[in-house]
Amino acid sequence: MKKNYKEYLKDITTFIFDVDGVFTDGNLLVTESGELLRKMNVKDGFALKIALQKGYRVCIITGGTNEGVRERLRGLGVTDIYMGAHHKADPLDEFLDIYDIEEKETVYMGDDIPDIPPMQRVGLATCPQNAVAEVKAISDYVSHKNGGDGCVRDIIEQVLKVRGDWPREAGNTTSA
Repeated sequence: MKKNYKEYLKDITTFIFDVDGVFTDGNLLVTESGELLRKMNVKDGFALKIALQKGYRVCIITGGTNEGVRERLRGLGVTDIYMGAHHKADPLDEFLDIYDIEEKETVYMGDDIPDIPPMQRVGLATCPQNAVAEVKAISDYVSHKNGGDGCVRDIIEQVLKVRGDWPREAGNTTSA
């Protein structure tokens, strides 16, 4: 019998996220000039910064190539960003090898078919509430939050609380 997902939270040291459909709601606003605009949730950004400040590793693996997304994530402190990754297992392997991270220490949050191969390998496979059915079927945890609506914060906060790393007050935290 498979363990309850909460039993895995204490082992997590590393967060790996897709972008579109996870940090965003998956919708694209296309301007007249062809620019693709996305919106991200500041609560996700806040949680991401807290995780990084507490020493957790964060990796982004996305098929997208929007440089604005890269700049937003860099601004939050993320340094391991793989863009244009349509075969997401390859950057996952590279990232894990570079930092000598065991798969069981990782959580991956994805929302669509390209996320399934890495999700099948990590310690805890998670997805937003509005992920596709195939991803929900293989997820250890389905957030009660949709992509772009706090699902990133949901899983980060749960891990950090279990490990005693979530801030109890506004003290030494910075806005996102």
